[in-house]
Amino acid sequence: MALFDFFRSTADINAGVAEYKATDGAVLLDVRTAEEYRDGHIEGSINLPLDRISFIKNAVKDKSTPLYVHCYSGSRSGQAVFYLKQIGYQNATNIGGISSYRGKVVR
Repeated sequence: MALFDFFRSTADINAGVAEYKATDGAVLLDVRTAEEYRDGHIEGSINLPLDRISFIKNAVKDKSTPLYVHCYSGSRSGQAVFYLKQIGYQNATNIGGISSYRGKVVR
């Protein structure tokens, strides 16, 4: 097992987005770069690139907020969820990568 295999996702982003939509007060967090986000993102998502994830407290103050985290493939979102849980966001879920998303993308 490679070092970053720990962060790899087998999650289904389509099921994750459906769960996000059904969860009151949930946040859909896109941890891709700003450029990737501008190229296309899921409506309602908040962009907070992985290299700025420590600023989550500015975007989501309540650590009990359900967070549905995604990136391109699921790897960066896995790293983000690992970090978020370490700092107390226990309701963070890696829902995988937008590359597998079948819904509408905002451009």
